[in-house]
This record gives sequence, structure tokens and C-alpha cells, in this order.
Amino acid sequence: MEKKSARLTVLIDPVKKEAFEQLCAALDLTPSQVVRQLIREYLEQHGVTYKTKSPIATRARRRTA
Repeated sequence: MEKKSARLTVLIDPVKKEAFEQLCAALDLTPSQVVRQLIREYLEQHGVTYKTKSPIATRARRRTA
């Protein structure tokens, strides 16, 4: 589990931002939750490991794949 947070600033088209925020709200998720999940999946897809990676989540994901 992460102990500290770091800010990531992303520039995005305002129309896409609004659509993204609406979709997140419809799914009862915050945009930050979705972006964090996308980053975790992208790192995993490219075989990148990092200190706060949960070995339990990795094993569970392998079983469902």
C-alpha cells in the first residue's frame, strides 16, 4: 500500500475530460481511482515492478487471466 502520494498533472482535451468524469461518476469511481488502476495495469503489462506492488493482487490477477 502506498504511504505517500505524488501529484501527476495531465493535460487533456476538455471534452474528453468531461466524458471521462461523467463515466467515472456513472461507475461510482473517482477519476483518480481509474487513473491509478490504468497506471498499475500499464506497469504490469510491461513487466515493471515497484516497491508497493501487492503480491496478492498479482496472484489474483493471474488466476483470472
